[in-house]
Amino acid sequence: MGTLGPTLYVFSHVLMAFALAFAVPMGWAWFHDDVTYELQWAQAAGLTLVSGALLWLLTRRQRRELATRDGFLLVNLVWLVLPAYAALPLKWMVPGITWHHAYFEAMSALTATGATALSGLERLPVSVNVWRCFLQYVGGLGVMLLVVAVLPMLGLGGMQLYKAETPGPMKDQKLTPRIAETARGLWGVYFAFSLACLLAYRWAGMSWADAFMHMCTTMGLAGFSSYDASLGAFQSPAVEWVAVVFMALAGISFLRYFMVLRGLTLRPLWADREIRTYAAVLLAATAWVAGMLAVEGVYADFPTALRMAAFHVLSLATTTGYATTDYLQWPPFIPVFLLFLGMFVSCAGSTGGGIKMVRMVLLIKQARRELVRILHPHVVNPVTLGGQAVPAAVMNGVLGFMLIYGAVTVGLAFLLLLSGLDVVTAFSAVIATVNNIGPGLGEVGPAGNYGGLTPFQLWVLSFAMLLGRLELLSVLVLFTRAFWRR
Repeated sequence: MGTLGPTLYVFSHVLMAFALAFAVPMGWAWFHDDVTYELQWAQAAGLTLVSGALLWLLTRRQRRELATRDGFLLVNLVWLVLPAYAALPLKWMVPGITWHHAYFEAMSALTATGATALSGLERLPVSVNVWRCFLQYVGGLGVMLLVVAVLPMLGLGGMQLYKAETPGPMKDQKLTPRIAETARGLWGVYFAFSLACLLAYRWAGMSWADAFMHMCTTMGLAGFSSYDASLGAFQSPAVEWVAVVFMALAGISFLRYFMVLRGLTLRPLWADREIRTYAAVLLAATAWVAGMLAVEGVYADFPTALRMAAFHVLSLATTTGYATTDYLQWPPFIPVFLLFLGMFVSCAGSTGGGIKMVRMVLLIKQARRELVRILHPHVVNPVTLGGQAVPAAVMNGVLGFMLIYGAVTVGLAFLLLLSGLDVVTAFSAVIATVNNIGPGLGEVGPAGNYGGLTPFQLWVLSFAMLLGRLELLSVLVLFTRAFWRR
């Protein structure tokens, strides 16, 4: 297998580990006494396990330390192949679903996008909805962090994978001497918040099954639900406020939470420029949308307008994608504004998508720096973040990322336009999938879904979700000649 051998060797362990994930929906099927579905989950798990074991047998003699190129190959392999295995039970258990729709749904789940192609969710087996939501929980923080945590047990290093998978421009920051320890620390924080979210949803009136599923999709900032009406099915202000709180928390870097727990001080939070800007934007956007809803008379009283504004601003800005109403019926400015927020508000190191707030902060600082240089060409005015000058390499990376981001968004939207999709749906669908937001505008708005799109359109948007989850460059680097040159 040549140079791919070591990458496939590690991937075989990932595939065998992924087989264990099927135990979660299998347990729910057993709990609900549905033997038929229980057997199908067992078959999916067995097929995944056997595939991983066979691949391990073929590559077990090709172990070595992964190089940077191997890390990028492995990350892309995981995010391309795991959705195929995750889609198998959907194809078997969801009536009338095509393979295109099943793979799209699985890719949306593992990339924590929340763009669904299914309807009639209430009529699906509980275990299927649990599977959809649990995949988003795993994908939220990054399934590759799990790989990083276990690689030392395989005798392999994990920094290459961590740099390829971790979102945000500052990828070389390590919080502990060993990257596996960092990964386990991040998952520990993730689990602690998850338990609190689960209990909060249960307190707000959800059943244990609904609380578990929505905990998964809230902490993953992913947005799947077990109801077509999303959280609107509960008609509960308490549920909505629980979602608001935990979406806001999950939109902040888990690296910072880890530092708070390690140092027993809140300074890593309030001293972080990105987090302060994140909070300020969310508060300002909520006030603005609530004011517009009140002035336009969409809701009879301001408290209701404020609750609806806070929920949907947090949902779209953090790229979760929940909805309690069809906000496309609001004044036209608001839905477009909400989609715009989803492009950049989430913090780097959170489970959210988009270009990340830190990049936006750096871009604004760079723009202001250039304006100053026009007036004062010789002034020394470096871009700073946290009181330190940002290296030129980081700024070049941010500018390059934004150039590629714009080109990819326009290019994919043109592909959808060529396939016959209308302008609003095409551009909003690409924005919603590249940024891992979920719902867009037009046909794919909160009152609709992606189920009516053609197979070609679904594959284009599946690729868009992959690009967004791996932040474009980790995928597109595979298409360069230099990557494959020895």
